[in-house]
Amino acid sequence: MTFAPSHLFSPLTQRSVTFPNRIVVSPMCQYSYTDGLSNDWQFVHLGSRAVGGAGVVFTEAAAVSPEGRITLGDLGVWSDAHAVPFARLTAFLKEQGAVPAIQLAHAGRKASMEVPWAPILKAVPVSDGGWQPVGPSTVSFAETYAAPTALDRAGMDKIVADFAAAARRSATAGFLLAEVHAAHGYLLHEFLSPISNTRTDEYGGSFVNRVRFPLEVVRAVRANFPAGLPVWVRLSVTDWVEPSAETPTGGLSVEDSVAFARLLQAEGIDLVDCSSGGNDPRQKIPVGAGYQVAFADRIRREIGIPTGAVGMITAPEQADQIIRTGQADVVLLARELLRNPYWPLHAAEVLHKPGVWPVQYERAAHGKVERRKPLAHPVK
Repeated sequence: MTFAPSHLFSPLTQRSVTFPNRIVVSPMCQYSYTDGLSNDWQFVHLGSRAVGGAGVVFTEAAAVSPEGRITLGDLGVWSDAHAVPFARLTAFLKEQGAVPAIQLAHAGRKASMEVPWAPILKAVPVSDGGWQPVGPSTVSFAETYAAPTALDRAGMDKIVADFAAAARRSATAGFLLAEVHAAHGYLLHEFLSPISNTRTDEYGGSFVNRVRFPLEVVRAVRANFPAGLPVWVRLSVTDWVEPSAETPTGGLSVEDSVAFARLLQAEGIDLVDCSSGGNDPRQKIPVGAGYQVAFADRIRREIGIPTGAVGMITAPEQADQIIRTGQADVVLLARELLRNPYWPLHAAEVLHKPGVWPVQYERAAHGKVERRKPLAHPVK
């Protein structure tokens, strides 16, 4: 595959959807929902990032079942009732010219936990409203987490069906992009990694076996989300755990993820969102500016599939260089967009690109700007 020269504010078309620029609001858990239902906090939180000029706005991880939540406060998409408030949200994001996107997830062995700001981060017992986590094996993430029940075939079939139903529901709610969460130590990542997957059946052991269940889920989502709309997959490209006496196999490797990306491309996945870590407390991550960009670059060049770069991308010039040099097709920002929802608009000024300020803010904008058209819609 050949890629045309681009920059941060170039449009990008995937299937029937055109992203107005390459800036993506990364999924960021808010832990602020009752029964998984979208609310005013999410509407304002995500709506302000769309007003701020981001091309794609993701929800945080939306659990495909109640037991797929990380915490009791997680977002969900496991019933038709969840589509009702989502429809209001997606309509507003589209009006601002942004592509509304949803991340579909199952927390696996990291489920049924207290919210991060609780006095003590620990598992929530069933007696307090929690539930029994599941995973590929009975290996727990850490001492403060409950030991999971190893999934049997019936349990795996239910999860595949839950992802499929969530994909259909998401399209009904107006989302134009769906992402399968296979990163950060949650269920699908747990199957991919030899650290968390110690099964001895056809779903564990070799690389071919470890990718089998994640591919079943990906296939179900792609088949149940409209063919004209893109599907992405977020990967933890490496566990950052090297082989040792304590972890003889080591963790998921970059080479594993490159091979998996090739399989994802064959399944019709439109972009690989390249993150890392989250599956083992022993991880040693060299955090720094753009520390994960090389993963997106390698997968893009070796496989020829579009990729997204995420992690400590903060400066407009840095983000633009990633796109201009062909290291990734989009950049996903999280912390920086929490600090400044209008980062894309300011980045446009820094990079001398036409601004797209909403008309309500135009008088306060710096420099000459182009008025944003009301009710702009990203679908062709």
